[in-house]
Amino acid sequence: MAFLWLLFSLSLISGAYGCGRPAIQPAVSGHGRVINGEEAVPHSWPWQVSLQQNGGHFCGGSLLSEYWVVTAAHCNVKTTHSVVLGEHDLKGGGEAVQILKPAKVFTHSMWNPSTVKNDIKLIKLATPATLSAKVSPVCLASYEDNFPSGMTCVTTGWGMSSYEPANYPNRLQQGAVPLLSRADCKKHWGNGILDMNICAGANGVSSCMGDSGGPLVCEAGGKWSLVGVVSWGSGTCSTSVPAVYTHVPEVRVWLDMTMMLN
Repeated sequence: MAFLWLLFSLSLISGAYGCGRPAIQPAVSGHGRVINGEEAVPHSWPWQVSLQQNGGHFCGGSLLSEYWVVTAAHCNVKTTHSVVLGEHDLKGGGEAVQILKPAKVFTHSMWNPSTVKNDIKLIKLATPATLSAKVSPVCLASYEDNFPSGMTCVTTGWGMSSYEPANYPNRLQQGAVPLLSRADCKKHWGNGILDMNICAGANGVSSCMGDSGGPLVCEAGGKWSLVGVVSWGSGTCSTSVPAVYTHVPEVRVWLDMTMMLN
């Protein structure tokens, strides 16, 4: 019964605020990249979270509901960190951002730093996010959704936009990336690719340091779903190899149960 109530509550939030349906429409050229950057339309990815320490961005995340944010386990989020919503320009003043604190953090019980297996973490906010046109949740992908290899999806973040020389953008960047089959991804990364991974990129576009924990979203039927969470990739942010994401459908049961029980 509690699980059904959670699903009902999430459906109410999704219905009222359009889970995966940005009020400010994104514009994706298909040729943008997080490396060497294409700036996103401000607030067109309203679930994008900036995780910060002492006012400095260190990882991304995605808003799932007014109380929950998902990120990567390796981001090592603590309750002393800040969860910033509604931000576009990290250095720009005048944005009506929400700066919230985690009440609790939940790392996947099978998280393995050595293999980067189950690189997923949930943050329960101490106070609820105020949902609006600029702050709203993303939908969670499930196995019933059809996001085939070759499909173009989008990753977003404030991570490094060039490796040499190192440059971190102030404004949110977006990149259009194709999904790869696991077999094709293993051609680049071999046995480092696990069942709970999904890969995207290798098309001159890549996530990079600072994008960790952020979203890989795919659009179908007019709504965007969180398909992956930025996990790892090239140490030099090469755009000729795919970035590796935690595949959300593979950890969906853990996500649902953690939110239900907490």
